[in-house]
Amino acid sequence: MNFLKQITASFAQPAAENPTVEMIEAAYRHHDLDWRYINFEVPPTALADAVRGARAMGFAGFNCSLPHKVEVIQHLDGLGESASIMGAVNCVVRRGDEYIGENTDGKGFLKSLEEKVNPTGKSVVLFGAGGAARAIGVEVALAGASQITVVNRSESRGQELAQLLAEKTPAKAEFVEWSGPYVIPADTDVVVNATSIGLFPDVDAQLELITESLTNRMIVADVIPNPLRTRLIHDAESKGCTVIDGLGMLVNQGVISIKYWTGSDVDPRVMRDRVIEVLGL
Repeated sequence: MNFLKQITASFAQPAAENPTVEMIEAAYRHHDLDWRYINFEVPPTALADAVRGARAMGFAGFNCSLPHKVEVIQHLDGLGESASIMGAVNCVVRRGDEYIGENTDGKGFLKSLEEKVNPTGKSVVLFGAGGAARAIGVEVALAGASQITVVNRSESRGQELAQLLAEKTPAKAEFVEWSGPYVIPADTDVVVNATSIGLFPDVDAQLELITESLTNRMIVADVIPNPLRTRLIHDAESKGCTVIDGLGMLVNQGVISIKYWTGSDVDPRVMRDRVIEVLGL
């Protein structure tokens, strides 16, 4: 066995404490997989060299964090369907002699959502228009959501995402400017916070929406993994909503990445437990 082909990596900037490394290594150990996942600090000026190095050493693939998710595309041989629509990559997979870019962030969220409801025909309110929102919007649309409302403070970014979803996926999409407390439409099925509002250490920050507009027929998801129970999750539970915390997306994208690289299905509970331990949740 060529051991180098059993290595996957994270190209991060900067390479700070990375729970993804811990949870993927935990899965490799738990399932006795002879693989390693290594974190590399890669500045933007060295990205091309890093990808060439991964090719030369036969890495099975690697993750990319910001700010590499778009720039890495020019160094790859092709893109998966959703990554192509998003124009962003967070997971690179060696297939034959080629490096193919995928985006597992949205797929990770979708897996969490599908554990609660089939998204086909559902109406979604999506707060945010950044990378997480784009990944979630595309995957939910491709999975059959009928309507996606993008709620964002920046009109240009919000309009851009809504237009992308409307033109490149089967879903209907519209933009609503987020200029004050937002009232969730009564016919909404799924509410998603894809912003950083409430992320540690700003745990008291509150998503600006009318809590009373949440109903017990809605599923409310927050992509923030730390804290585990955000203000939004707490408020949604008080209204009887079904909730999805941010660890689901984080863990599931790791599960999907490992499947791409190794062909193995791993236990998400092992990975979730390790993240909780590392982050002290």
